[in-house]
Amino acid sequence: MLKHSFRLSSPGRQVCLLVLCLVYLSAGRAKAQGKPRPAASKGAFYTNKYPSLLREAGYTQAEIDRKVAKAYHDVFEGPNKVYFAVGDSMGYVSDVKNEDARTEGLSYGMMVAVQLNKKEVFDRLWRWSKKYLQHQSGPLEGYFAWSFNPATMKRNSEGPASDGELYFVTSLLFAANRWGNATGINYYQEARRILDASWKKDGTGGVYNLFNTKARQISFVPVGEMYTWTDPSYHVPAFLEVWAEYARDGHERFYRACADTSRAFLHRACAAATGLNYDYTEFSGQPHPTKWAPPAFRYDSWRVPMNIAMDYVWFGQDRRWQQQYAQRFQGFLRSKGVSTFEDQFNVDGSRPDFILPAGKVKKLRHSLGLVATSAAASLMQPAPPQLDFVHALWNARLAPYEDGYFDPYYDGLLYLFSLMHLSGKYQVIKPQTH
Repeated sequence: MLKHSFRLSSPGRQVCLLVLCLVYLSAGRAKAQGKPRPAASKGAFYTNKYPSLLREAGYTQAEIDRKVAKAYHDVFEGPNKVYFAVGDSMGYVSDVKNEDARTEGLSYGMMVAVQLNKKEVFDRLWRWSKKYLQHQSGPLEGYFAWSFNPATMKRNSEGPASDGELYFVTSLLFAANRWGNATGINYYQEARRILDASWKKDGTGGVYNLFNTKARQISFVPVGEMYTWTDPSYHVPAFLEVWAEYARDGHERFYRACADTSRAFLHRACAAATGLNYDYTEFSGQPHPTKWAPPAFRYDSWRVPMNIAMDYVWFGQDRRWQQQYAQRFQGFLRSKGVSTFEDQFNVDGSRPDFILPAGKVKKLRHSLGLVATSAAASLMQPAPPQLDFVHALWNARLAPYEDGYFDPYYDGLLYLFSLMHLSGKYQVIKPQTH
């Protein structure tokens, strides 16, 4: 019962009822349209302010710009490039050590291109991906064959890997926002085609939505039993927030729910004192054994700290845990030596008995890819941050190791991504006037 009560005249009651109706209708409209989250978290999406830890580390803007430009040149244009133009309108990214082109690299290349405003490279990569990898009919229509042999011009596998579609959609939405849809490719329409195709897949022929709709988590592969488990490095909640903002396909609430579910999942997957996670897990975060390797922190897992840092900077919905995670993760690697930590671990921090080969080479090393993503984790530190990992990345080189091993593809792309994050050049691209 109200402690204080009052009575309104009839006209007063009518005005109050009208106001209440308008508020109710407005709230209903906002809910139906999937309104953006409140800006209380102060993520860069809301403030348009992206941190540059490289500036905080003492490097000048001119030095930073040259560093990013050189990394792009080395990966896309230099003598050890992994990007190859084809004819006058197409191109692909090759995992040179595995001698294939995969949706991972092609979609990463598109993300780099749209972030750095390299429209021709972006368009070439998309045309090649659409022509050679995207299924145009059948149960897999709209999805992409994850691996292709450029030497034989044949697919190594018909099935998709969900992270490729994740990056394709997000980079296409960013391209639509940056360049519009009237310059030869309707980027928005292409993104929607992938999403709409995914929503039509109900298990017929063993093919499903990219996301396990019951668990609200991205699947490892949306086909067969692989639909029932996941890869922690595919959990990029920041991208799902982008989908909720710009896909406009009526599934905004689902995408935001998946973003929140991914954040909760990462708490479980990265629960070890070391901050390390398994490459493949159940939706619970517990390890999922595979035929090719026993559970451990390996190459896929390198991406997890960078993905969490992206979510921290862009949307800031889980900052307290993300800061604590970064302290655990970097603290563990620091205990192994910032310039000496190896690249595969059991999640308790011990050395694994089984070493997963990189291409044809089976050896633990201090890999540039993990150096890069561990530096990106510095973005999650409260001010003033420790910058030892940032300086380590700055001083690292994309070059052959002492034993001759060289991976300009995976090491190179993670190196470039991390430099972009640490310089504030990896951003949510919002709609621009065209």
